[in-house]
Amino acid sequence: MRRYLKKYLPDHETIRNNPWLRPFASSLLHPRLWHLNRHSAAGAVAAGLFCGLIPGPLQMIGAAVCALVFRVNLPLALLVTLYTNPFTIVPLYLAAYQIGRMSIGESNGFIAPPHFDATNFVGWTEAMQQWMLAAAKPLGIGLLLLASGLALIGYFATQAAWRVWLIAAWRRRKSIRS
Repeated sequence: MRRYLKKYLPDHETIRNNPWLRPFASSLLHPRLWHLNRHSAAGAVAAGLFCGLIPGPLQMIGAAVCALVFRVNLPLALLVTLYTNPFTIVPLYLAAYQIGRMSIGESNGFIAPPHFDATNFVGWTEAMQQWMLAAAKPLGIGLLLLASGLALIGYFATQAAWRVWLIAAWRRRKSIRS
């Protein structure tokens, strides 16, 4: 797998010579950002899963910043954020809202947004603002809890999967030798 990824990852000269990346070359050329081992992969998966719930295009920027701060594999952190897409984002946000609702002890169910009223646009806008403010607290808390849980699960699952793969590789080599 490492050889497969190395074919597609840029080398140090490509980053150094890229005019857009030149100001960040000292940070981006740190060897731990490009090295793929059990610890950097697990950290990158955790960073990508955590930042994947950030709305919009900011998730990749968040994953890149986390990879730079924690010195984990940058390309893998960016790749993992792609688990959120137009098909998965709505169920994930609904799950986060429910998690947040349960964590703060809110017993009322999902509050439906106000119906659009073209004749009373100002009233609808005010009602929409109130609805969004009511949903913001459980959604924000739920997103933080869900992202943290996914990051923890991803970190330990990657560590375990890497360990299982290593043990299987050791056994294959041992059987080949004997």
